[in-house]
Amino acid sequence: MLKDNLVILRNVNGFSQEEIAEKIGISRQAYAKWETGATVPDIEKCKKLADIYGTTIDSLIETTTIDGEKTILPPPKGKNIWGFVTINERGQLIIPKAVREMFKLSGGQRLIVLTDENDGIALVPAEVFEEKMKNVMEYASMKNE
Repeated sequence: MLKDNLVILRNVNGFSQEEIAEKIGISRQAYAKWETGATVPDIEKCKKLADIYGTTIDSLIETTTIDGEKTILPPPKGKNIWGFVTINERGQLIIPKAVREMFKLSGGQRLIVLTDENDGIALVPAEVFEEKMKNVMEYASMKNE
């Protein structure tokens, strides 16, 4: 819910209620009521809050949980949390339909698997990765000239 996200985002970003209220142009008491759920901000104030926290209005008002228990931080603008996937016994996983549709993924399409020992795994469509690598190589060759 909005109230939970406001508390999480404010604390993660190290702001006081007073500081956020000042940025939006309201009283600290009015902001405090949003965090308790006593009242809700209008759409213009939601937009200001989303901008301050670098997220979207949708992410601000929706609550994402882990296993239906722990509320997690709303993702930054342009980032998404799609939920869980489970790796089966053969090491395969199913990419959620919404993700496949958003990135126009289809059966047989090649994906590049990128990893970071500390941060995890990322899948990138091969065409996108190859295009970015081509651009990097072109840029590098220009720098050498």
